[in-house]
Amino acid sequence: MGIKKAVFPIAGLGTRFLPITKSIPKEMLPILNKPIIEWTIKEAVDSGIETAIMITSKYKSAIENYFDSFTELEETLKSQNKLELLEEIKSIEEMVKLVSIRQRKTLGLGHAVLCSKIAVGSDDFVVVLPDDVIFGEKPVIRQLIEVYEETKNPVIAIKEVPWEDVKSYGIVKVREVSCRLYIVEDLIEKPQKEEAPSNLAIIGRYILTNDIFDKLEKTPPGKNGEIQLTDALKMLIKDRPIYAYKFEGCHFDCGQKLGFILANLFIALRDKELREPILNFLRENT
Repeated sequence: MGIKKAVFPIAGLGTRFLPITKSIPKEMLPILNKPIIEWTIKEAVDSGIETAIMITSKYKSAIENYFDSFTELEETLKSQNKLELLEEIKSIEEMVKLVSIRQRKTLGLGHAVLCSKIAVGSDDFVVVLPDDVIFGEKPVIRQLIEVYEETKNPVIAIKEVPWEDVKSYGIVKVREVSCRLYIVEDLIEKPQKEEAPSNLAIIGRYILTNDIFDKLEKTPPGKNGEIQLTDALKMLIKDRPIYAYKFEGCHFDCGQKLGFILANLFIALRDKELREPILNFLRENT
């Protein structure tokens, strides 16, 4: 069957973007005219994903509404003969099968993934962190799925980061298998520079085999009472290989203000109507 389900942990409060995230989920912040969550769901759909499982909270209903039908808007667009816009709106509604699961307490990424167990069932699946927006010729999820199809084992997306930044990421200790592909020997959550085994950082795309749920159920809470996916993966390494793949694509951490702004610039500069006005503005004002 292959990988057809994607889990999107989106229950977090988005405090880095306060005060706007007091009323708008950070996943609904726009990159140009589309919310962050749509860009990442499109990546999943373009990779063959058919079901998106949202691990959500009571504050995130705007996300579910976005992918729902809006009859009044559709009728208005039709009456105004704005058929191109109408087609785009309907394509959002039909993009993916959406399943929503409430995470009553935000107890870490591992707990969020564990909440998806009933919807995932017996399948292997992908976990997508929407903060990580990645643009490339081939979707990153598709790149990871291709490795999974060869190995039938978990695959983690990684990229090189400056050594000064390793303390902000999960870092992997690896053994190289081939170009871009590694076997994971250890995972360390946000190490200090002198403690990091490499500068290869985990980026928010994971192909996980179903046995991760057994490990998550046995993972004790760590710092702040949270269950970490990294800890469960460290347990899983003892049972089976876990691969890391240095993906191809341009990555933006849209959970940070700078990454969010740069992602908007990246997309805007590829818009034929916006490119020159933006470049002219930058020339005149920088």
